[in-house]
Amino acid sequence: MKRSIIITGGAGFIGSHVVRLFVNKYPEYRIICLDALTYAGNLANLKDLEGKPNYKFVKMDICDFDQVYKLMKDEAVDGIIHLAAESHVDRSIKDPFTFAKTNVLGTLSLLQAAKACWEPGGWKVGDVPCRFYHISTDEVYGALEMTCPEGVEAPFTTKASSGSHHLAYGRDFFTEDMKYQPHSPYSAAKASSDHFVRAFHDTYGMPTIVTNCSNNYGPYQFPEKLIPLFINNIRHRKPLPVYGRGENVRDWLYVEDHARAIDVIFHKGKVAETYNIGGFNEWKNIDVIKLLINTVDRLLGRPEGADMDLISFVTDRAGHDLRYAIDSRKLQRELGWEPSLQFEEGIEKTVRWYLDNQEWMDNVTSGDYQKYYEQMYGRR
Repeated sequence: MKRSIIITGGAGFIGSHVVRLFVNKYPEYRIICLDALTYAGNLANLKDLEGKPNYKFVKMDICDFDQVYKLMKDEAVDGIIHLAAESHVDRSIKDPFTFAKTNVLGTLSLLQAAKACWEPGGWKVGDVPCRFYHISTDEVYGALEMTCPEGVEAPFTTKASSGSHHLAYGRDFFTEDMKYQPHSPYSAAKASSDHFVRAFHDTYGMPTIVTNCSNNYGPYQFPEKLIPLFINNIRHRKPLPVYGRGENVRDWLYVEDHARAIDVIFHKGKVAETYNIGGFNEWKNIDVIKLLINTVDRLLGRPEGADMDLISFVTDRAGHDLRYAIDSRKLQRELGWEPSLQFEEGIEKTVRWYLDNQEWMDNVTSGDYQKYYEQMYGRR
C-alpha cells in the first residue's frame, strides 16, 4: 500500500463519510477505521465497505496509549486523521469529565504515540512524509454578534470570495487568526486539544494541521443532533422542543462537502496551518426547523406546514452562543475547495435519506445496534 492512514472516530457521523471517501477514492491506501464504538459509533454506517481489501476496522479507545502505539507500529501508519470526539454540547454540560478525557487526553495519547513512532524516522515512515490532521469545531471561537450593515435587514448576502456569496446575519466571521473564546465544556475541551496539536508542532516539529468546521448535516448523523432528531420527530408527530425562541444562528455544511475538504487539506494543506471550513450558509434554528417540517410533510404526502404545531419553545440552554459563521476564503483561495450544495438541496437529500432508512434510525433510537457490538466486542 502507498500509505497507511488511521481515521479516528471513523464509525461516527463525519468519520464514516471520510472513511468511505478515502477507501473508495484511494484503493492504493490502507485505511484503518479506529473507533471505540461508544453510543455515537455505528458500524452500520460503513456496511458498504465490508470486504474491501484496503479497509480495516479496529475497535480501540484513543486514550489507550499502548494500544494506539502498537497499532501504529504494526501497520506502519504514516497519517492520522483525527475525528474521534465527544461532540454534543448538552451532554458536555451534564458530564464535562468525559469530554475532557476523550477530547483532551485522547488527543494527547494520539500525539504521543505518533511522536514515538515518527520522530525517530525524521517524521517519515520509509519515504512517506507523516501528517497528523486534527479536526476541530468553530465553537472554539465563541460567538459572533448579529450586526447588519446600516439600512440592511438580515439575512443578507455578502461577497465571500470570487464567485461566492455568504448568506449572513452579521458582518463579522470566524477567521483562522481569531482568539479562542469557548463557552461550553465541549468547546473548551476541543480548544484544549487544538492547543496540544499546535504545541506538538512548535515543540517537537510534528507535521500537524488543524481545521475548524461549521455545523454538519447529512446521512448517518446520530439522532441527538437537531436535524435527524427533528426529522424523526416530525415523521412520528412528536414534539419539537426549540431552545429560547429559535433565534440562534448556525452556518450549515453538508457532510460530504466536509469530507471533500478533509481530503484536499490532508493531501495539499500546508503543515502547521489552520483552515476554516464552512458553508457560507447561515440559518436561524427556527427557520431550519420550519424548512424541515415543510420538506418532511411534502415527502410524506402531508400538506406542507401541517406539523408546525409540533414546535414548542423551551428554556434556553446554558451558555448558548448566539451566532456562528465561518470565513472559508483561505481554504478557497489556497486549495480551491468550496461547498457543492445549496442548503435547500442538501436538506432535501438528507430528509429523503432518513425517510428511506427508517430501519437504521429505529436501530439507533432503540439501542439495538449497541447490543450487537457488546456481543462482538464485550461491554465497554
